Amino acid sequence: MIEAVVLAFVAGGLVGVSRQLNGRLAVSTSALFASFCNHLVGFGLLTVLGLAIGGLLRDGAFSGPWHIYFGGPVDVVFVALSSWIIAQIGATRSTMLIIAGQVLGGVALDWVLTGKPVSVAALCGIILIVAGVIVAQRQRTTAPTAADGD
Repeated sequence: MIEAVVLAFVAGGLVGVSRQLNGRLAVSTSALFASFCNHLVGFGLLTVLGLAIGGLLRDGAFSGPWHIYFGGPVDVVFVALSSWIIAQIGATRSTMLIIAGQVLGGVALDWVLTGKPVSVAALCGIILIVAGVIVAQRQRTTAPTAADGD
């Protein structure tokens, strides 16, 4: 269990790095090109890894219902949007908003798919994330500028 928690934390850090890199590429080119490069390079790396270590295509890989294969197109939209957003509002704010959306989406999916009520811990987490976004937004709008002499 602890390994999964550590790996999830590392994955979250990598998402931040990935968004920053794609955002910088989007500024110098476009969000669509940044998304294209992200997926092209990712496809190449996964293909090489899959061929080198095996397990790329397992028996029954295509036996699931059609809708379970839509993670890729959803990710393309996510990468393109986040590449554009990070260039507009910055890394910290966009990351917090993306995380807030992920948490809300995850809680909603768990609730809809399992029918179980949302836990108090999950609600507290959502409230803290939304509060963080609000505080960061207020701090950004009230921060002194160079024109103020600070």
